[in-house]
Amino acid sequence: MDISIIDLNEDEIEDIESRLEKYDKKNIGCKISENINLGIKINDRLIAGINATITAYKILYVSTMFVDEEYRGNGLGKKLMETLENRAIKAGVNMIRLDTFDWQGYGFYAKLGYELIGKYRNEIDNFSEYFFLKRV
Repeated sequence: MDISIIDLNEDEIEDIESRLEKYDKKNIGCKISENINLGIKINDRLIAGINATITAYKILYVSTMFVDEEYRGNGLGKKLMETLENRAIKAGVNMIRLDTFDWQGYGFYAKLGYELIGKYRNEIDNFSEYFFLKRV
């Protein structure tokens, strides 16, 4: 058996992802990969946004959440998260998960009722990452 490790091209990446998706569908009884993307504009200027994907087992994964610094502390992030949660519930989601670094939204997500389920500290690069979950 001649085995080699290669760098994948775009077509090969798509092929591997497609095969994994087919395999997962045998074991997962719900639709995978529906997106919820929301933003807030003030005077036609985008000042906040959130990107999330419904993944296996009706889990919503929040990949990006951002509010411009000048608008933080005014409840806009909370409003965006509440809207996301309501849309997720209507889509059949039963859990929301996300991760954040120590300089980002640790306290914000805790205030919104997200449960800290894991964390790690990287001493070499001087940061921590936190993993949150909320059952809805």
